[in-house]
Amino acid sequence: MARNTKAKKQAEAPKVDIGAEIFASLRDLEKLKGIPVDYMVERLKQALTNAYRKDREDHRDVPADNVVVNLDEHGLSMFQVKTAVEELEDIALEIHIDAARNINPDAQVGDSIYIPVDIAKFGRIAAQTAKQVVIQGIREAERGVMFESYSNKAQELLTGTVLRIAPSTGDMILKIGQGSEASEALLPASEQIPGESFKEGDLVRVYVMEVRKPNRGPLIHVSRTHPNLIRRLFELETPEIAEGQVEIRNIAREAGSRSKMAVRATMEGIDPVGACVGPRGGRVGAVVEELHGEKIEIVVWSEDPCEYVKAALSPADVVSVTLVPGQKACSVVVPDDQLSLAIGKEGQNARLAARLTGYKIDIKPASQVAPVEE
Repeated sequence: MARNTKAKKQAEAPKVDIGAEIFASLRDLEKLKGIPVDYMVERLKQALTNAYRKDREDHRDVPADNVVVNLDEHGLSMFQVKTAVEELEDIALEIHIDAARNINPDAQVGDSIYIPVDIAKFGRIAAQTAKQVVIQGIREAERGVMFESYSNKAQELLTGTVLRIAPSTGDMILKIGQGSEASEALLPASEQIPGESFKEGDLVRVYVMEVRKPNRGPLIHVSRTHPNLIRRLFELETPEIAEGQVEIRNIAREAGSRSKMAVRATMEGIDPVGACVGPRGGRVGAVVEELHGEKIEIVVWSEDPCEYVKAALSPADVVSVTLVPGQKACSVVVPDDQLSLAIGKEGQNARLAARLTGYKIDIKPASQVAPVEE
């Protein structure tokens, strides 16, 4: 408060008439983007202060607190604040008491003296700085709106266009959205389905893992290997899932090769597996086509762990499932001729079944299990 009072007693600083134009732009910005005028005025003052400090002729670093910017619709004026002293030690921050009294006859040693800044030369820099801050404010607002829009799409399914592919890493940059709403999405090579091949301009369906807010705008991290990609695809293809009549309980996936999905009906009279398969296999076929031939097995989820494990090991037949007391594990007996089918190529069937059910599964052929005596 003391500084403002003293400033009024001292000489008026030269003004640059950029106030009306700037404030008109700020009001338009507030209407279009929702950025308050007061917020942008403070941003402008800060930018102008930094510009003045950077472009001083003596190249001395002046603290921001020692520069006062007045900006309103009548124009722009600036003061540099120095302390009145009897002996000068730092000319960037101090002014001799005799010189101080030329500005303010009532000045005393220790007073803060508001020295008008001649901004005739600085006016062009000030106008450019103000323009840059407004443009930056618009960009920040657009990025903020875009980020809010895309952050709501996390864990959703989106379609993107391949913009470019990094030759060294295989990472792909996709364009999501159209026009001013478009943003970039990163599909790393590690999140791409093995064996898939895309080129620039191709359309790709992806699952949104997260949305980050870097300096250039929201960057969307997407995946083609995430199990929830299958979940979202089935939600699109299966009305019973979208309407809540069928629930996807879990998915175990080895992307590009094989997946298992456990489903259950939430109401009587609904065949959950049949709903997902669809008439003549059309629904599951559409998902398999989207995933370029990845095999998908759909099984019925059960509250009974033994029944759930049996279903998860399909297409193999299971003789019995015995839970291991105190552990989330079970021992499974299958017919001898079903052993390789139950285990699967390189153990894939057993591995996916274990991942789907959450149980460690030990599979044995019936011939190695001693018969139970009656």
